[in-house]
Amino acid sequence: MTTIALRKKIADYLQVADDKKIKAIYTLLENEIEQSALEYTDELKATLDQRYNDYKNGGKMITGVAAKKQIKKILQSK
Repeated sequence: MTTIALRKKIADYLQVADDKKIKAIYTLLENEIEQSALEYTDELKATLDQRYNDYKNGGKMITGVAAKKQIKKILQSK
């Protein structure tokens, strides 16, 4: 079974599972769920703010297609 199919089956089950089972599943996964929350460092926030300001002020941007090409080239060189 594919990961997509598994996700759908789990999501469907969660819609009908009783409260006790939902709480048990959450308890089982709680640490992973809490760790998956994205946390930005002050340094990353400052970098993102600077890049956004550059964008707003007409800074040089590339297209999504160009970015994908650059990423693909970098990944192939490893």
